[in-house]
Amino acid sequence: MPERTILICRGTGCVSSKSPEIMEELENLLEVHGLAEKVEVKQTGCHGFCQRGPILIIEPDDIFYCEVKVEDVQEIIETHLEKGEVIDRLLYTDPQTGQHVPNYKDIMFYKNQQRVILQNCGHIDPEKIDDYISAGGYVALEKTLAMTPEEVIDVVSKSGLRGRGGAGFPTGKKWQFCRNAEGEPKYVICNADEGDPGAFMDRSILEADPHAVLEGLVIAGYAIGASHGYIYVRAEYPLAIERFAYALETARERGYLGRDIMGQDFSFDIEIKKGAGAFVCGEETALMASIMGKRGMPTPRPPYPAMSGVWGKPTNINNVKTLASIPVILSKGADWFASIGLEGCSGTAVFALTGKVANSGLVEVPMGTPLNKIIFDIGGGVPDGKTFKAAQTGGPSGGCIPAKDGEINVDFESLAAAGSIMGSGGLIVLDEDTCMVDLSHYFLSFTMEESCGKCPPCRIGTKRMHEILGKIKAGRGEPSDLQKLEELAYTIKNGSLCALGGTAPNPVLTTLRYFREEYEEHINNKRCPALVCKDLIWYTINPEKCIGCGICARKCPVGAISGEKKEVHVIDHEKCIKCGICFQSCPPKVKAVEKKTN
Repeated sequence: MPERTILICRGTGCVSSKSPEIMEELENLLEVHGLAEKVEVKQTGCHGFCQRGPILIIEPDDIFYCEVKVEDVQEIIETHLEKGEVIDRLLYTDPQTGQHVPNYKDIMFYKNQQRVILQNCGHIDPEKIDDYISAGGYVALEKTLAMTPEEVIDVVSKSGLRGRGGAGFPTGKKWQFCRNAEGEPKYVICNADEGDPGAFMDRSILEADPHAVLEGLVIAGYAIGASHGYIYVRAEYPLAIERFAYALETARERGYLGRDIMGQDFSFDIEIKKGAGAFVCGEETALMASIMGKRGMPTPRPPYPAMSGVWGKPTNINNVKTLASIPVILSKGADWFASIGLEGCSGTAVFALTGKVANSGLVEVPMGTPLNKIIFDIGGGVPDGKTFKAAQTGGPSGGCIPAKDGEINVDFESLAAAGSIMGSGGLIVLDEDTCMVDLSHYFLSFTMEESCGKCPPCRIGTKRMHEILGKIKAGRGEPSDLQKLEELAYTIKNGSLCALGGTAPNPVLTTLRYFREEYEEHINNKRCPALVCKDLIWYTINPEKCIGCGICARKCPVGAISGEKKEVHVIDHEKCIKCGICFQSCPPKVKAVEKKTN
């Protein structure tokens, strides 16, 4: 038995930062130092703290090294493994205290979470089925096969699990509808078409713990009476697809998938379907059309998928996080799961915490956790002394929650009441430098481009809203534009065929609700208070601060800055294209280049 194990993250984020090369160097140098028998090197999936990758954890010490480079490996072996000394410079530094934190369990990002869905992520090798089994994997499936399908559905119903794909529909009820539906065969689908900008929860779970999703899908198939399942995952997730495909292969070899699973009279298999990256295919009916080889476009409901889904047969569709919750519920019991979170909204929520926050990455907390706790106790707050302004929840179709409402509970009903949505789990933190008009314009541009074009409210309405927001950003807005925006927004919400159109106006409606004065500043005073909208700002050089270093002049792509060395420089506003490079390149200790608005 090895004395120590080194866990090296090989999720997509860390792989892009050369974690495979780090792992190879570790294995080579351990051989050179004669430690190969004493130290095991194990790859894992995403540990969640993607911002600090590549991540390397040494067990049983639980020492957490972050932002590791290939050239650090020699020192890790000689200093930590051979001398038993912790390397301070590779430790996480708490942004609030400035102190090094050796044990990852003491890092604020981790210690304030409660990991249920992500419990195995970063701790097991996703390509070794025995790792999953050692962590309690497939115990739930064994228990399931000793129960009747109705008993399984009853456990899921009593747990209070609601769909983690965004809608929050009770999972047990959804399964029951499909089981009761007439028609054979029946199908189950895992929706892994994660398309929100900045969202990577489903991808990370598939990369780090594919067997949990697989086991949940098999249990769902048993419960509703299906013998075939699909996982619909976008082709832009090659590592997730590769690891899930390998999980399917090894599960078949071990008898957890295929004919007569675990020696019982139940056969079930899974097929991978790759999506082409259309955001609208996250919608159930568009997803099923894509699986059947048709263009991914929504269709009216009813009939619902449980009655007539893929190939016209009863179909159940669940999100990755929903299915990954199933083995835990069957293993630990409905009461245990229901005790987490809120009554009527049990369990945990997984977020991709990004934006203007000190600690970004995957976060899992009980349903009902206050927004501020996620942003400040886990995320470490807004960096660089900036002020927290708002949080965008639910991705491009979500809404903005202002800082004054930061104590709002993060659950389906509370967010809906505030004009936002839970969505699939995106959470973007915004600071004082964010222009809410510009933000709304950005999100509308995304949903407008991703509209399938089938229904006029979404196809035409989002384009009109986008045009009006563009006018306001450019300083050409009129007071009547705000009423037009609201009228268009509610027409799109009420008239669109699917949830893409139904939620697309949320960013505009919530920013109008909470930040209306910012729109009015753009319209009435031609000002952008956040100094973002190009047509309403200009750059100038403060003569009292300029030291004549010439960096801004050398960086300017259009030669709009002139001045002699060690003398005050000036910007020719006729030439300036407002790219902001001068502002970014001016030395922090000088800050002579300034942004201005009316």
